[in-house]
Amino acid sequence: MPEYARVVTFDADEAALDALVGEIKSSEGVPEDVPAKRITILADRSAGRVVVAVRFGSEEDLRKGAAALEAMSPPDVGSMRRVSVDEYEVVLERQAS
Repeated sequence: MPEYARVVTFDADEAALDALVGEIKSSEGVPEDVPAKRITILADRSAGRVVVAVRFGSEEDLRKGAAALEAMSPPDVGSMRRVSVDEYEVVLERQAS
């Protein structure tokens, strides 16, 4: 069964990035209405760019999670602006040797 990923790109300053990471680290997993399997945050601090990739086990979970994520607000600290939202089917994942 294929998996899916929702990838969101933000322009964010250091304070917003730190607040986002801190919020996710301090929570006890993801909210119930976001049936995610994995969350990955990538940052280019010098460019002020943050990418949040959320992995889902099915297309249905992706749709449910996307609706819940759309309803969330960015951190109250710093400056964060969403640039893009993309959804992908994961077609290959392999460990590098």
